[in-house]
Amino acid sequence: MTETLTEKKDIPVNIYRPANPFIGKCISNEPLIRPGGLGKTQHVKFDISGSELRYLEGQSIGIIPPGEDKNGKPHKLRLYSIASTRHGDDRDGKTVSLSVRQLEYKHPETGETVYGTCSTHICNMKPGDEVRITGPVGKEMLLPDDPEATIVMIATGTGIAPFRAFLWRMFKEQELNPDYQFKGLAWLFFGVTNDASVLYKADLEWMAYKHPKNFRLDLALSREQTTKDGKKMYVQNRMAEYADELWDLIQKPTTHTYMCGLKGMEGGIDEFLTETAAKSNINWSDYAKQMKKEGRWHVETY
Repeated sequence: MTETLTEKKDIPVNIYRPANPFIGKCISNEPLIRPGGLGKTQHVKFDISGSELRYLEGQSIGIIPPGEDKNGKPHKLRLYSIASTRHGDDRDGKTVSLSVRQLEYKHPETGETVYGTCSTHICNMKPGDEVRITGPVGKEMLLPDDPEATIVMIATGTGIAPFRAFLWRMFKEQELNPDYQFKGLAWLFFGVTNDASVLYKADLEWMAYKHPKNFRLDLALSREQTTKDGKKMYVQNRMAEYADELWDLIQKPTTHTYMCGLKGMEGGIDEFLTETAAKSNINWSDYAKQMKKEGRWHVETY
């Protein structure tokens, strides 16, 4: 079993709590969806200089939106996976970044469009705007220390956030990580609706081109691609194309498998892994529990 960060004591947790959040500032707010994509998803960078906030890749921070709810009580915080490495996008340890999609849905009774309180607050921020930050929290999604590990990542939508942090640390910040020079295999399966909705597409493709031995990228575009039998291409369908190879990798004691995105993705992934494991006469549910116990199965869905 590989040593993971969760076995160490130096994991920053709850440096800032809801009763006493850190007041940061928005530095930049950039759209991640290109023309033809659906909805509004932003990459938002916050200034945390002057704070004691530290975080690791795979952790989350809380954002407390301003104002009160319909009962006159202050809004509760929402948790968001951190999309930057521990060094921040500016590599000076003074920023933290998020990938945030504006929640939008139809009211079940009135039919009018409703926008999420916190996601709208973040997505509409302008440079200089203040933001109330809590955390960090989370030990579930941390990377193993082993630079030779195999890291399988399964993401949908803004579930890419922690994996962006992983990949930037592996392939863009080698000079900042003297104790962690990644030499293993990182394999990302990323599901979105269409090509214009592939978050961080140019960077992901650049890393796959630059590091072909260490990074593999497979996209599943549900509204633009189909399976061999003509059905929509979801992330589990893309994984199924590599079923045997993937299953061999997942069973390796040095492989960590991560899943992040909407909770609805779990059913399809579970079905695929159940069928794949059954070919080896293995019960996937039992095997997943074993992986979890070994610290090799990491799930964060919302």
